[in-house]
Amino acid sequence: MSDSRRRTVLKTAGGIVVAGSLAGCLGDETEPAGGPEDEEEPDETEDPDDDAETDEPDGEAGLRVAHLSPDAPNVDVFVDGDTVLEDVPFRTVSEYLELPAGTYRIEVTAAGDPDAVVFDEDVEVPAGDFTAAALGELAEENEPFGVDVFEDDLSDPGENARVRLVHASPDAPNVDVTVDGEPLFEDVAFGTAGTVEVPPGDYKLEVRPATPDTDGDVVDNFKLSVQAGTVYSAFAVGYLDPDAAPADVPFALDVVVDAEFDVDTDEEPGETDLRVAHLSPDAPNVDVFVDGDPVLEDVPFRAVSEYLELPAGTYDIEITAAGDPDTVVFDEAVELSEGAFTAAALGELAEENQPFSVELYEDDLSDPGKDARVRLVHASPDAPNVDVTVDGEPLFEDVPFGAAGAVEVPAGEYELEVRPATPDTDGDVVAAFDVDLAAGTVYSGFAVGYLDPDAAPADVPFDLDVVVDAD
Repeated sequence: MSDSRRRTVLKTAGGIVVAGSLAGCLGDETEPAGGPEDEEEPDETEDPDDDAETDEPDGEAGLRVAHLSPDAPNVDVFVDGDTVLEDVPFRTVSEYLELPAGTYRIEVTAAGDPDAVVFDEDVEVPAGDFTAAALGELAEENEPFGVDVFEDDLSDPGENARVRLVHASPDAPNVDVTVDGEPLFEDVAFGTAGTVEVPPGDYKLEVRPATPDTDGDVVDNFKLSVQAGTVYSAFAVGYLDPDAAPADVPFALDVVVDAEFDVDTDEEPGETDLRVAHLSPDAPNVDVFVDGDPVLEDVPFRAVSEYLELPAGTYDIEITAAGDPDTVVFDEAVELSEGAFTAAALGELAEENQPFSVELYEDDLSDPGKDARVRLVHASPDAPNVDVTVDGEPLFEDVPFGAAGAVEVPAGEYELEVRPATPDTDGDVVAAFDVDLAAGTVYSGFAVGYLDPDAAPADVPFDLDVVVDAD
């Protein structure tokens, strides 16, 4: 195998690796400098020692391996004949290996089978950080198998986040990636990469076939939350049409953190929004105190308060029977980070089915775009785990008491069918609720009360309370 090896020189911007503020520069293919036609005769007066100094690369290199070939088996990786990674499965991105800069023989074989060699080449790795990515397919139905080396920019992005997209889906065309229809990456071809810096926050990435106006139909959506001072790589993997592919691997986006930095700011702590939901069917009306100050009074069952604006931090939250400060049902320190939260009183004071508690839910109030976002909170003490279906099709599956799940759906009218959870989501419907959902709106649906109120500590029948969180 060694006779057939060739030297692979890492290509930077314009070749295999493409990095820019936007991916508009993707696709420029230029040969790296240093071909035979560029070589000059050495000056006779040059000091031979100078040449010797330039022959030895300086500095350290960080090299990691990403297995992104959907039809390739688990692999072992060797560097200069030494085993560095074993039994690496598809969609794995290794930690960085620290190496002196230089040229290395990199060999990739099927795991446990050193004779099944899928890659064996010399790779020149200068100082810096790099990802060697196994791309394409052994079957070569869409893209041939290969190992491409991407240069990784691990510098501090400051108060922004840096995100690199690597297109590794063999059957996907060139793609655009947009946020709310605005382009983030444009015309990204298979095997190429592009980089952007964005403010920290939550994003919904829309993947589309590339078009001149970046307005192709959305083929998939992915949620991405990024932090300031953090560098990410997002690998688009799998198949758009796995049924027609050599491996049944659906299209996905794998996001890994490449590097993290402390963001040094003198800013005041961010803001947090907190609301209270009284979902305990046998508890009386309550008063709510934050750090000893009354913030809500005489809150009845099924009430969901407005959001209270507070600096992020830790607060002592106390809940008492309304007008009776000595009857304390909850008194704990609660840490609230930036964002929006619902503190929900759940269970029963009688504890016949579920013990009384206060659970804190993080609220995603980001814009769902043309869809509606619906979160279900299971707060019915005597109800089992439930499935919620629409026309028999599952919307929420196997939701236990106290848990919450969220989905995004097109705007419209729906009849929600609540069923005891079963493996096939085909349990008998125990209740049905009509909901009318508007685009760009975020809802919470609280399932409250008892399925069997006659046998419960409070005569409160099962119901679904839907509130608008944001629009």
